[in-house]
Amino acid sequence: MAARLEGIAVRGGICMSRQVLDQIEGKVRIHFRELGRQNLKNISRPIEAYAIEFDDAGSHASRVLTAANLKQDIQYCRAPDGVRLAYAQVGTGPPLLKSAHWLGHLVYDWELPIFRQFLLGLASHFSLTRYDARGNGLSDWDVGELSLDAWVSDMETVADAAGLDRFPILGVSQGCAVAIAFAVRHPERVSHLVLYGGFATGANKNQNFSAADREKFAAMKTLMKLGWGADEPTFRQLFTSSMIPDATKEQMDAFNEFQRLTASPECAVRYLETVSNFDVRPLLGQIKVPTLVMHVRDDPRVPVASSREIAAGIAGAQFIALPGKNHLILEQDPGGPIFQEQIRNFLSK
Repeated sequence: MAARLEGIAVRGGICMSRQVLDQIEGKVRIHFRELGRQNLKNISRPIEAYAIEFDDAGSHASRVLTAANLKQDIQYCRAPDGVRLAYAQVGTGPPLLKSAHWLGHLVYDWELPIFRQFLLGLASHFSLTRYDARGNGLSDWDVGELSLDAWVSDMETVADAAGLDRFPILGVSQGCAVAIAFAVRHPERVSHLVLYGGFATGANKNQNFSAADREKFAAMKTLMKLGWGADEPTFRQLFTSSMIPDATKEQMDAFNEFQRLTASPECAVRYLETVSNFDVRPLLGQIKVPTLVMHVRDDPRVPVASSREIAAGIAGAQFIALPGKNHLILEQDPGGPIFQEQIRNFLSK
């Protein structure tokens, strides 16, 4: 188990299990950070893991939040099927619920130069509630069901636990489909929809998905299963390049590491398969709330046409194409300030 925990530690870091923490807590002066339940290679059950903090000033995440005069409160709730979901609230102002998406971690999101500026911009104007999806981050990794219905149910669970009544939802990437399905199921609870980088249909439901595309998809699943959790990040770099082609080396290295730390190889494959079968096109016409759809023009991971299809299917939806190539908005991207300004203006109406 110690060898497996070493494998999930950040470079130069130390991880320990819950059993070790129980033995040393109160006896050794250390700071530690919860990593959630981790699926470790050749160990049948998930292990509660913790990272030792060597800096007395606290984690990098806490320093980032303190510098921005923000405080994040992480809590847990249980989905109807028993899956433990981690959620966090940060910032002041009107509420905003951000849907979970693949590759999220309530702590590491602040530490690595990928999501940090994106989240700081939102938390500086809203009371932001976000959560780790089942299967990754601080939520349970060992889960039975992965499906659109399960993810919608998880959003319901988090919204109830966070005390949200009527609120806007920010959907990102595959989280857009979850947000759309939630808005149709609970129209009385949703005030606005903001959908960024999304798609209504997954790869397997896309009529333009050719035989060659299917071969590439099958190869991607095989490589993901074999290479996702490996110490050598060659495969993860291929995935990273498709997500953030204009990233700096520091950002790419961080995203490579982020993949390994936030989800197991098995769960990564299951996510890919589940999302590929999404099809919320029949729901678009049922959306009755004000909707803003945004997408970067040259996104190589999810074509901008996918968001145009969503906007065309929702009555009265506003569509904005942002400059840039990265599927995830990075701090240097020209579309970042535009995104933040547009969402503030839209939600103030």
